[in-house]
Amino acid sequence: QVQLVESGGGLVQAGGSLRLSCAASGRTFSSYAMGWFRQAPGTEREFVAAISGSGGGTDYADSVKGRFTISRDNAKNTVYLQMNSLKPEDPAVYYCAARATYYGGSVYVRDTEYDYWGQGTQVTVSS
Repeated sequence: QVQLVESGGGLVQAGGSLRLSCAASGRTFSSYAMGWFRQAPGTEREFVAAISGSGGGTDYADSVKGRFTISRDNAKNTVYLQMNSLKPEDPAVYYCAARATYYGGSVYVRDTEYDYWGQGTQVTVSS
């Protein structure tokens, strides 16, 4: 069982930056691939970024490529999402997710591939 707690959301002006964090419980964090998803009101949850257990593999939604960076610190059981150049279309509740993986380099982009979810953190962008 893995428990995930997101933090770092808030209000930022368009063009600004935020860094989201997701702290995970447990002692085998490196055995979990991690992902960030977001959901705006009236829309379906969508993939944002993913990272492999080793941290060597990453993937991004086209809408955030070049602006967002996912990273992880396995010693701190934490995954991060650095969000730069935030746009008016980025506001949503951002969720981190985890799934156990036997292959340290695998990344997963579908929400159905994840087993554990955090409670979410709100990101708001003002124009």
